[in-house]
Amino acid sequence: MSECLFCKIAKGEIPANIVYEDENCVAFEDIAPQAPVHILVIPREHYSGIHEVPTNRLELFTNIFKSSTKVIEIKKLSKVGYRIVSNFGDSAGQTVPHIHLHILSGRDFQWPPG
Repeated sequence: MSECLFCKIAKGEIPANIVYEDENCVAFEDIAPQAPVHILVIPREHYSGIHEVPTNRLELFTNIFKSSTKVIEIKKLSKVGYRIVSNFGDSAGQTVPHIHLHILSGRDFQWPPG
């Protein structure tokens, strides 16, 4: 998608504070953090939601979680704890229609969320 903000970040067309990247994913700091640590992990491929990923592309999920693991290692989050969140749709709070994980850490979180 040529107009997708996250696709433009993945292509390097829009600057971001990159924490980690590889051939499949990019992880960068959220510009409106909801916690002291708030990193977004996106696949370079564009899908708006998890349900859109075809069954022949399920390695996309493996790649996102591999990249998330790298971010957790880089930021040493396994020592302090973290939350991983994925939203889809306006009512869930998704503001950019591109699959992404939020890695949040650095404060206490409540349950249930929302």
